[in-house]
This record gives sequence, structure tokens and C-alpha cells, in this order.
Amino acid sequence: MKTIDMEFDLVVIGGGTGGPMAAVKAKERNPKLRVLLIDKANVKRSGAISMGMDGLNNAVIPGHATPEQYVKEITVANDGIVDQEAVMAYAAGSFDMIQELDRWGVKFEKDETGDYSVRKVHHLGAYVLPMPEGHHMKRILYRQLKRARVEITNRVVVTRVLTGPDGEVAAVMGFDCRTAELYVIRTKAAVICTGAAGRLGLPASGYLMGTYENPTNCGDGHAMAYHAGADLANLECFQINPLIKDYNGPACAYVTGPLGGYTANSKGERFIECDYWSGAMMQEFYNELLSGNGPVFLKLDHLAEETIQEIETILHSNERPSRGRFHEKRGNDYRKQMVEMHISEIGFCSGHSASGIHINARGETSVKGLYAAGDCASVPHNYMLGAFVYGKLCGENAAAYCAEVGQAVPDAGAQAAERERILAPLSRSGGLTPYQIEYKTRRLVNDYLQPPKITSKYEIGLRRFAEIREDTESMWAGNAHELMRAMEAHSILDCAEMAAHASMFRTESRWGLYHNYVDHPERDDENWFCHSLLSRDAQGRMAMRKKAIEPYIVPVDDEERTAYQRLRVASSAEAA
Repeated sequence: MKTIDMEFDLVVIGGGTGGPMAAVKAKERNPKLRVLLIDKANVKRSGAISMGMDGLNNAVIPGHATPEQYVKEITVANDGIVDQEAVMAYAAGSFDMIQELDRWGVKFEKDETGDYSVRKVHHLGAYVLPMPEGHHMKRILYRQLKRARVEITNRVVVTRVLTGPDGEVAAVMGFDCRTAELYVIRTKAAVICTGAAGRLGLPASGYLMGTYENPTNCGDGHAMAYHAGADLANLECFQINPLIKDYNGPACAYVTGPLGGYTANSKGERFIECDYWSGAMMQEFYNELLSGNGPVFLKLDHLAEETIQEIETILHSNERPSRGRFHEKRGNDYRKQMVEMHISEIGFCSGHSASGIHINARGETSVKGLYAAGDCASVPHNYMLGAFVYGKLCGENAAAYCAEVGQAVPDAGAQAAERERILAPLSRSGGLTPYQIEYKTRRLVNDYLQPPKITSKYEIGLRRFAEIREDTESMWAGNAHELMRAMEAHSILDCAEMAAHASMFRTESRWGLYHNYVDHPERDDENWFCHSLLSRDAQGRMAMRKKAIEPYIVPVDDEERTAYQRLRVASSAEAA
């Protein structure tokens, strides 16, 4: 098989949200820098936002919120397990990024005075900024990439980050998903912007690609960071979201809340005060779903016609254009009935929870020259704007790093081993397909890892994953596209094992439903007020350790600390 050799100063992996921003900002910092943006799809329409998004979920705008208020909000929402300096780096850069996006042509909703029109959904503060024409986002980003003269390579699947003699970034490897040609790209630094591990659990529909998250985001960035030697943080803090029953999209009480919509039980009663996604909110959702008051619904039928039309414009055009067609076929009309909701499959996503490749406030991982931004990185509740801000931080800091170091030589043995691993499925004439391996892995994730978590189920799950690991030795691919699916199946299996090891390590319950551990039902701040870090040990096994919480830079008092534990709407009897 032909191998294409290339050399750049900086390689950015992932062309969705954080990746383009990282590439542009690296070139702005040093126009002479050789920067490559690489994506396994096409950067014109790739990543979790595809074309765009309907709004910013975490806009820190003067006059509406301060960075300190936001840091406090996220600290409380994430049960205190945060690096406040990293959250503050986002919050401090939020407004500047909004203004820059505004200058680039992104249309944000503004009031009659020209001020940004911010809505309240979060429990404590107001941070939601609608984007009426957010579907133009990727087009705007692509213009900036071309203006900055960033080199772009589409349809190449990156599988590994190779390191040099001192463990520093030296190259990335991958292959063309249409020709299977191998790529070895020498580089001084790399930024991983591969999004969430959205193809971890299996959706209730049974469709492999019917996931809540963009299904192309399969955890390959998490896997390549792990194999490069980087730390991953808090992987037991799963992402679990409310979604429309049988539809792979958010229920959007989050979006409709500022307009009067809310989550209700089968009696039409509101049972949670705040629809902002958190583990505590999802626990209340789960409790209601399984109670005599379930199922759970999105309630909009009490709203005025003009309000419903506005909601339909937001929900059916920007983020999920298929949503309107789904409702039409099912006979759902927001005006006439509530819309049934359910719970998504599990995944890793810092945007909605807190799990990811461990980074600091500069976007640096524990591997020299390796950075991460967006939903694959560890800054909690980061969302799209966080991907932009950390993309900028990673791009600028990686550019400065590249100016200080030379080109390292990648480990020849690792390069040969990866070549053999990639091409192995193509060398077989038969066996198990990537789809069989993936389905089995994700079916077992649902059977054994879905919360509430039970130790004995996790132990069985790990044994089953080990059996699937043996099965991958007979996985075959008939063409380059199937080869991509085979490599994705490897990444999904890596993530499943990481989820199991991390969950069994933290012997307490925390983050509501995200880490509801039946064997250890109580929160244990004395022993577990810390980060949990997963890494690859010298024998190539998954190893866990604790990392102390960095001293807070924004104090949180006792009343605020428990705010997200008080989301339940009191019944009339309780209120009396």
C-alpha cells in the first residue's frame, strides 16, 4: 500500500468547531507556520455542528454575567470537580470570541438597543445567546481558513499520534478513507479536536448511527490521546442527555425554556425547576421516567402561536433540520400535544459533562506538543463557544511551542506497528465485519455500563470487552470505507474499557445519574473530592490515579454548593 509522507509544523486533527479556530489562530500568531487541518470528512460540513448551531449555551457577556459568576456556576453544576483556572480561561475569553465571531459575520440575536439578547436557562445565571442564522457557521469558518491560508486535507482518518525519543509529539498517522493510502505526517505539535465519544452506547433505536451526538465522533481522539501517553480525566462522568423519544436529537427544553417550554411528566406537571443539563437534573428526569408519573414530555402546547412558530424556526432549521420531518411523520404538533422524551445512550463529552483528554488552562495535555480543545477535552460544560475559545488558546500556544522546538523523529517501531494494525483488516478475505464488532461492543456497553452502575456488571463487562478484543484479530474490511469503520470499532472498544475502569475506580456516587454507583450510593468528599486520571502504564494497561483539585480562585459557599441538588419542584403538600 502506498504511503504518503508529509511534514508540517502543526497538525490540527478535526475540522468541526475547535479545529478550524485552532488552525486560524496558529496562522495568525505566526503566518510562516506550516499548519495542516485534517478531517476524515470535509471541513466544509463536518463535526458536531455540521452546518451550524441555533445558539451559544454559555455566553459570558458583560452586563449579563461576569467570568467569576460563570466559574461559580460550572463549579456547582459539576459537583465541585473542576479546574477553576481552566474554566476561568474560557470565561475570560468568551466575550472577545463572541465579538470576533460577530465581526466574521455570525448573526447573534440582539435587542432593540443593539445589546446581545441573553436568555436564562442555567440554575444561577443567564448565558444563552440565540443565533437566528447559525446554520451559516461552517461557511463562515471555512472562509477564515482560506483567508489564513491553512492547508486542508479531507477524507483522511487519523489513528495515532506518534511520539519521539522524549515522549514528545513527532508525527500523526492515518489513511485515506477512499483509497486506503497511508499517511505519515511529521509534525512538531498536534491539536486534537475530534469531539465527543458519541458512538459509545447504543441508542434505543438500535441504529449504529442513530446517536444523540454526531456519530462520526466515535472517541477516536480519546483513543489516540491514550495511546500517545496522555492523561484522560473523569471518564466515569458520563454524558447522558434528554432527547426526543426515537429521534437522535435533543428534546430542547433547554432551548424552549426561555420561551416558556418545560419538561413535564405524563400529567403535564413540571417536576424540575431548571432544564439546564447536569447530572442532578438527569437523575430527577430518570426518577420521574421510572415512576408512576412517566413517561416524560416536552410541554409546549400551552404557548402562544407566535412563540411556537419561533421555536419551530429554531429547532427545525439550524441544529437538526430533520426534526420537523420527524414530527410531521409521527403526527406531533407542538400546539396540540406534548412530545415524548427519553434518555440518550452514554458517551464521553466535556461539552455536556466533564470527561475528556486532560488539559490545563493553556490547552496542553500531559504529552509535550499535544493539545486538545472542544468536546474531547476535559474543561466541563464547554459547549460550542468553549470549543472556539480553547481552539484559539491551543492554536496560539501550539504556535509558540513550535517556534521553540525542532522536529523530533517518530519511533520507528510504533510506526511499523501502526501500519500493520491499520492494514490488517484489508489483508483478510473474510471474518467479522466492523459493524458486527461495533454492535457487539455497544450492546454490551448498554447491558453492563449504563447507570445505575453495579460493580459485578462492570466486571462482567470488562471480561466481555476482552473477548471482543480477541475478536478484532479476525475483523476484515472489503474496502477503504469499511477500513475506517474497523479503526473506529477499535476506538469505541478502547473507550468502553476506559469508561469501565474509570467508573470502578471512583467508589462513590457523584454527578447525579452520570455516576450513580449502586455499590457506593453516597457522595464521599473526604476520599473522592478529586479528579480521577486514566493513563497507559509501562505494560500497556489502563492505570488510574487521583489528582487533587486545584485551589479555587472563585470561592463557593455552602448554600451555593448544593444549589443543583435542589432542582425538584416541591409538590403542593411539600410546599405546605
